Amino acid sequence: MELAADNMTRRDAWAWRFVCTALSFALFGIGGVMLRLLILPVVLHWPGPPAVRRRRARRTVGRAFWLHSQFMYRTGVLDYRFEGLERLGRPGQMIVANHPSLIDVVFLIGHVPDANCIVKHSLWKNPCMRGPVRVAQYISNDGSAEMLERAADVLREGQTLIVFPEGTRTTPGKAPVFHRGAAAIAVRGAHTITPVFVTVRPTTLTKAEPWYRIPHRRVQMDFRVGDDIAVADFSNGHPAPLASRRINEHLHALYARELKA
Repeated sequence: MELAADNMTRRDAWAWRFVCTALSFALFGIGGVMLRLLILPVVLHWPGPPAVRRRRARRTVGRAFWLHSQFMYRTGVLDYRFEGLERLGRPGQMIVANHPSLIDVVFLIGHVPDANCIVKHSLWKNPCMRGPVRVAQYISNDGSAEMLERAADVLREGQTLIVFPEGTRTTPGKAPVFHRGAAAIAVRGAHTITPVFVTVRPTTLTKAEPWYRIPHRRVQMDFRVGDDIAVADFSNGHPAPLASRRINEHLHALYARELKA
């Protein structure tokens, strides 16, 4: 009798998480449209210099992402934990993170609300997201040299920049493979690189997993902030291409070690 009740509870929990996951995707899309059509135009209408208006828009987008993360948490879709969050969001800081799931970017932007972010170019055509990413002045990852300079410029201006150097979601069970673009940006404009190690267990919303493939148990997301990496330690006395290669190699070794632990 107890075994039957336990199985029923598990089935009910799975069904509940399925429904709430579907609601999460629906609300994300509806929220993006509402931000674009109703909320951000009002926010941007308030007077202020360009930097203040940009900060206001980013904080609005960040707050919306934070609320979405809370919906997933409060409804039991997932649990999450940040370790070292207070060390994120400093001027000229480049936050580097691996990308194991579709939603890790939601949590990072939601908890570091005034940060800039390099996001994939396709979002500029997405009807739900093109409004928020444009108004928040995030950087399109179009693969151009101009993109690298724009990203370096925001760091030199004192903004915080979130970067996912893989350019796509991590393949489950494998160490992340970083493109050298992030390291090149760091050499050009960052004072500090701060790694964030993201783990998602069991895996969900990877490149190969549709949203309706709900894990057998509640997902646990962990965001662990690592020690700062001084860019000057790699760039002083070295040409930029060599410095960026050294940084990229260091990040590869660091993530392979930390995510395996």
